[in-house]
Amino acid sequence: MKFIELGLSQELLTEIEKAGFEEASPIQEQTIPLALTGKDVIGQAQTGTGKTAAFGLPTLEKIRPQEATIQALVIAPTRELAVQSQEELFRFGRSKGVRVRSVYGGSSIEKQIKALKAGAHIVVGTPGRLLDLIKRKALKLDKIETLILDEADEMLNMGFLDDIEAIIERVPADRQTLLFSATMPDAIKRIGVQFMKEPEHVKIAAKELTTELVDQYYIRIKEQEKFDTMTRLMDVEQPELAIVFGRTKRRVDELTRGLKIRGFRAEGIHGDLDQGKRLRVLRDFKNGNLDVLVATDVAARGLDISGVTHVYNYDIPQDPESYVHRIGRTGRAGKSGQSVTFVSPNEMGYLQIIENLTKKRMKGLKPPTAEEAYQAKKKVALGKIERDFAAEDFAAKATKVSKDAQQLASEFSPEELAAYILTLVVQDPADLPEVEIAREKPLPFKPSGNGYGGRGRGGRRDGGYRSGNRDRNRRDNYRDNRRNDRYDRDNRYRKNKNQKPQNTSSEKKTGFVIRNKGDK
Repeated sequence: MKFIELGLSQELLTEIEKAGFEEASPIQEQTIPLALTGKDVIGQAQTGTGKTAAFGLPTLEKIRPQEATIQALVIAPTRELAVQSQEELFRFGRSKGVRVRSVYGGSSIEKQIKALKAGAHIVVGTPGRLLDLIKRKALKLDKIETLILDEADEMLNMGFLDDIEAIIERVPADRQTLLFSATMPDAIKRIGVQFMKEPEHVKIAAKELTTELVDQYYIRIKEQEKFDTMTRLMDVEQPELAIVFGRTKRRVDELTRGLKIRGFRAEGIHGDLDQGKRLRVLRDFKNGNLDVLVATDVAARGLDISGVTHVYNYDIPQDPESYVHRIGRTGRAGKSGQSVTFVSPNEMGYLQIIENLTKKRMKGLKPPTAEEAYQAKKKVALGKIERDFAAEDFAAKATKVSKDAQQLASEFSPEELAAYILTLVVQDPADLPEVEIAREKPLPFKPSGNGYGGRGRGGRRDGGYRSGNRDRNRRDNYRDNRRNDRYDRDNRYRKNKNQKPQNTSSEKKTGFVIRNKGDK
């Protein structure tokens, strides 16, 4: 169905056409007519299906620009999604003169208060910052006519349920409520029952969660071997642009530091990063000034970066849909991509859950050896040397050092000079700098079942490495992790279950620390 058939005003249709859209997506086609009549709607569709326009266009249609009041509120889980929604709403409402503001943590609240005082018809924000502004009486909700909850399941997973309810209770009861979620857990259904008026349900079935353009692999590996294996894999595959996903902020910081030590141009993003630095990192990544972006799931939400060739899941996600979001960063615009997930033996059950969701079986990947990574780096170095020699400005540069070159040529053979150059540009595996990656608490144990626990590492074929074949609230999550802690402490780290666990003095002070020493 075309947008022109959905009953939208000419002002909005003009902006839709400018944006290059003509056909409405299924979620837009079913939601917009219902929302235009003022009905409450619960929309269930995966990320990337056009949900922002589905709630944004009917909301913009109702806005009266001549009234200097906040008429609509959008609650989003992350600053990235808040900014993305604000930009899209502004684009579609530009001709109508609609003012859209975004508010979120990590940026100056004083500047956001000043922006709100300057005027806003729609406010998009994260739960915590919205509550802060409400408590400071800087955000007035008494004129709100439309309330949108975007990615409600994600907010639930992040522990924002109490904040969301506190905000909803401050919004006029006669409002229209639009709720969107990729999944529909019981807590989200309760919001529908408690805070919505006879909502219409729109559910869009996911035809395909992962694209055929992404080759999906996994490596079954011990925790302490992950970092060296991942860097060797990067040396062999030479990704043009890669994203590495870590489960926690600490993990992101440590992986970023480790990758830099190993010579990769890497930077990390997570929720504690201030907005200015975050934007600089993303700009550098988009412009090719970085090879690797390390991120948490939350920080990567809403990222729109083209050209990502590889996604490395250093930690397998607990929520299988997070996996879909992760690998969706690659395999875009008709280009192929690759994802590699590192799985510890006790996490194989999560691998099966992901495969059940995506309806695709990942292929086992045999990790490259230190020697294979070394040979791959040498090949890259030789290629660079050849390109540099062929460059137009090489002769001019060589002239400046010709006398020194002649002296070296008289003292050493060509083979000796070439070998020395290679030792300068290619690091010997035995000399790789030591990298420390602190052990993260493993995921709650899930039995793999159906024979998945017996999946092997895969065999080599054709000379390559490939072989065939999100907790109701924070308290519940804490209990799960504590329970899992006991399991780990009592069982996992000793072979004899009758033997009492022993901790070294280092472990008693700092917890488990894994030292990766390259190939030593």
